[in-house]
Amino acid sequence: MTKSEIVEVDGVFVGAAIQQPDSTQHRFFATHDRVRPLHGATMPSLAAIRHQAARHFRGIPNAAEAIVFSQTYAR
Repeated sequence: MTKSEIVEVDGVFVGAAIQQPDSTQHRFFATHDRVRPLHGATMPSLAAIRHQAARHFRGIPNAAEAIVFSQTYAR
């Protein structure tokens, strides 16, 4: 049986995480525009999906983007 979990960020419903059959992997189904880039992403855990959804929702860049940003605009 497939198990699903609600994904909320700061009290806002942003999507659902569906555990893949016969796997520990979860697939994310986005319902909010701020997390739309993650729609369909498969991640190793529900915690990973919640973490990435929160980063996208809050507009926090990933580590690679933060490095490029700091190198570009720190001068």
